[in-house]
Amino acid sequence: MILTTADGIDADPYDDIRLATDADIARVKEVTDAAYGHYVARIGVVPAPMEDDHGANIAAGRVFVTGDPVVGLLVLVPEADHLFLDSIAVHPDAKGSGLGRRLLAYVEAHARRLGLPEVRLYTNAKMWENRRMYPRFGYELVERRVEGPYDRFHYRKQLPRRSGAPEPTAL
Repeated sequence: MILTTADGIDADPYDDIRLATDADIARVKEVTDAAYGHYVARIGVVPAPMEDDHGANIAAGRVFVTGDPVVGLLVLVPEADHLFLDSIAVHPDAKGSGLGRRLLAYVEAHARRLGLPEVRLYTNAKMWENRRMYPRFGYELVERRVEGPYDRFHYRKQLPRRSGAPEPTAL
């Protein structure tokens, strides 16, 4: 989405969200650990995003970050028929700033740019804050599934097609 400012200049509302680089690896880990660390005691296992290979995800072009230093990030995986939101993390220092809402909006905009009709994600059953939040943003519960040590609620959000928008293409 491009907005035009009062002086006629096109402005991207997400121009502060960028692909992560190798220089971001340490901070991506710090933000992820800070955002998910408090869940370890509640769910009884380390949340999967804390164990991700951040360097590999960055090298694959899956990690998007914002802030200097990084305070928020997304791990996005394009699939043939949807965009998978693998992780969203906001540093606790930025909690309540609206950054999480902006990152979720970016996910949808990114899916549309890729021509994908929906976003999918999951959250741990014991992350009840997320289970209340995602439906408020239009995500519908698809199923609950236990995968190894993780009890997860799977969600999806179908994105409305814009008139004149291209048909989704396989990746």
